[in-house]
Amino acid sequence: MRIILLGAPGAGKGTQCKNIVAGYRLQHLSSGDILRRNRSAGTDLGKKAQSYMDAGDLVPDRIIIDMMSEAIREAPLAGFVLDGFPRTVNQARELDESLAGDGAIDAVVNLKIDDSIVQARMTGRRSCPKCGAVYHIENLKPKTKGVCDHDGAELVQRPDDTPEVVANRLETYHRQTEPLVDYYKKNGTVFDIEADRDPDEVKACIFEKLQTLVKL
Repeated sequence: MRIILLGAPGAGKGTQCKNIVAGYRLQHLSSGDILRRNRSAGTDLGKKAQSYMDAGDLVPDRIIIDMMSEAIREAPLAGFVLDGFPRTVNQARELDESLAGDGAIDAVVNLKIDDSIVQARMTGRRSCPKCGAVYHIENLKPKTKGVCDHDGAELVQRPDDTPEVVANRLETYHRQTEPLVDYYKKNGTVFDIEADRDPDEVKACIFEKLQTLVKL
C-alpha cells in the first residue's frame, strides 16, 4: 500500500501517520528525516542539499524528488506512507514520473480541518524546555498552571506556535500544498477525512477507508 498523507499544520498528521504505519506495517518516509539522514551520511544528494542550505537557499525540487524517489525504491514491498512530500503540484508530477513502472500511489489521505481550529490547537500549545513534554492551555492543562508536571520547569510557547507564524504556515499550505488535493482527485483516490474530532475517531475513519484498498 502506497499512501500520501496531506493536511494543514496542526491537523494531526504526525499522530495519524504513526497509526497508519503501525496498523498496516508500512514504512514511514518523512522528507525531513530523509533530508537530514542524507546530510549526516554525506551522500552526493546530501552534499548538494547542504550547499543550498549553507547559502540560505531553499533546496531545489529536483534534489528532494531524487532523495524521495531513492527512499521509495528502497522501501519494503508492504508499502509506505509519504509524510511532508510532495508539497507542490510540480513535486507530485515529478513523483508520478519517477514511479512510472514501479507502481503508482494507491491513495491520498487528506486531513481536513478549519483554520480556526488549527490556530486554537497550535497557539494554545505549551512545552517544557527541559523534558519536552507538551501541554495545551485548554485541552491538556498541567496540574499547576504554566508549570511542567514532571520537573516543575516553566512552560513556554515555541516560536513556531505564535499566532503570526501559524497564520503564515497556513497561508503557505493553502497556496502551495492544498492544490495537491485537486491534482490527486483527477489522478487517483483521495480520502477526505474530517480531522476536527477525537484522534481515535479520526483513526477509525482512516482505517475504514484504507480497508477498501486491502479488499481490492
